[in-house]
Amino acid sequence: MTTLTIANKNYSSWSLRPWLLMTELGIRFRERLLPFGDEATWTAFRAEDGSGKVPALADGAVTVWDSLAIIEHLAEQYPAVWPQDPVARAWARSACAEMHSGFQALRDLCSMNIAITVRLTSLPQALEKDIQRITSLWHQGLERFGGPYLAGDRFTAVDAFFAPVVFRFNTYGLSRSPVMADYINRMLAQPGMQAWAEAALREPWQDPSHEAECLHIGELVEDRRSASARPAEDAAE
Repeated sequence: MTTLTIANKNYSSWSLRPWLLMTELGIRFRERLLPFGDEATWTAFRAEDGSGKVPALADGAVTVWDSLAIIEHLAEQYPAVWPQDPVARAWARSACAEMHSGFQALRDLCSMNIAITVRLTSLPQALEKDIQRITSLWHQGLERFGGPYLAGDRFTAVDAFFAPVVFRFNTYGLSRSPVMADYINRMLAQPGMQAWAEAALREPWQDPSHEAECLHIGELVEDRRSASARPAEDAAE
């Protein structure tokens, strides 16, 4: 069976994309999770895989790494990965490519951490610019192709690519229009999104660097992980 290797669900935005797409489209696969910080496991994976990067898809004799490459590989077998309409498909591919290579401020300042809520104490100009671009992009897709998903009436790869952004908007309380709020709520209600988030809350692993990144421009409001999954000093409170 096809195997998708991923990292921690609480942090790994890149892993979420192919996992969610395959889950929502009913593409069968075996999940293999490598937690950050487990050096022995990662050393073995690098020796086995070569690239040492996740997500990685092992599909028979083919191994594909990088979330965008995995999506394109899946599209060769499953037409539902992209919208059927050629105009919507071209827009969706462009939006995915922009997400794949851009929005650096959002990535750096609002690291994905599904389990917590953060109150921003500042809004750097670069982050504000990224939020404005995402607002424009989402409105364009939803209005041009009729919704309720970004490129039409079906969940496709472009929705999977922006799924980590949906979680980030939730974690950091980023500003959103009513149209965006509806889309975010719709995405959070997707069975795959709910399953991923529930698993993230149950993870027993903590990665200090990821945790610290989330508080560069904000303060912790809530940690929804169970006591056994939280740092010792927090669990003792």
